[in-house]
Amino acid sequence: MALSADPLSAGPLSSGLLSSDPLWPRAGGWPAPEGEAVDLGLIGIPTWRTSLSPTNAGLTPAAVRAALRYYSEHFGGAPDAPFTVADWGDVIDPDADERAAIASVAAVRARLLVALGGDNAATVPAALGTWGARIGTAGLVTVDAHHDLRDGVSNGSPVRRLIEAGLDGSRVVQIGISDFANSAEYARRAKDFGVTVVHRDELHGRSMADVMTEALEVAGSAGGPIHVDLDVDACDRAVAPACPAAVPGGISAHELRVAAREAARHPLVESVDLTEVDASADAPDGRTVRLVALCVLEAAAGLRLREG
Repeated sequence: MALSADPLSAGPLSSGLLSSDPLWPRAGGWPAPEGEAVDLGLIGIPTWRTSLSPTNAGLTPAAVRAALRYYSEHFGGAPDAPFTVADWGDVIDPDADERAAIASVAAVRARLLVALGGDNAATVPAALGTWGARIGTAGLVTVDAHHDLRDGVSNGSPVRRLIEAGLDGSRVVQIGISDFANSAEYARRAKDFGVTVVHRDELHGRSMADVMTEALEVAGSAGGPIHVDLDVDACDRAVAPACPAAVPGGISAHELRVAAREAARHPLVESVDLTEVDASADAPDGRTVRLVALCVLEAAAGLRLREG
């Protein structure tokens, strides 16, 4: 597959048009790790080869890093305490060597790992690399329009693969599952596995913060580590045009940001991934990639609130 250019490469970031203000430091540009553990660790897992839809999702980690420069790290509700971030770079061809991708994730020394996909295949190394031998007590929350319980190895199979690897299905919660985006067989499979499903329609009368709180209680019921998969195609296609499988009527950008913050706030959440964005298919204003960048910052804000 030929990869197209970074959609932000022709914008103000590359042409040096962004303003420079020492009193308004920009987010991103975080250093590589230097041996000490940090609060938030960023890693790219640019999966794309097994996607069920044609995608250039392998471009997305770099595009998100560029988009972070549009924003600041300032969060008004954060406690006044030191906060460290490091960037572990990108895993090399995680589709070709998933074991190496898992090992790369396991090497990240951070209170919270944020993994940038790639398609949803990135969820498997992100979760397994974080959990390690603790998978028997681990929990998983997905914000996703799809069950991801397909057979085989693809971006449509990560939840099934994690359950078959030892994750207890009763500690899996799926938020945002949509009609006309799944099949009856996979809905039955979710039920058979004991997965808790929060349908898209259920979110209309409930706040995302409350839904995430309940989901994290279920996922963390055994006291083990929780991984949160934020599949951006849960969002309405109008706000996430770079997601091949996003449908009209999905959740709002604000709801996804709230989910990212609430996930990172929870003391058992050790890792979050952001997946299913093809940066080369984004709108000219880069809205999908910018949403992912803001979710990275929301995760940082949520982590800072743990002790706040």
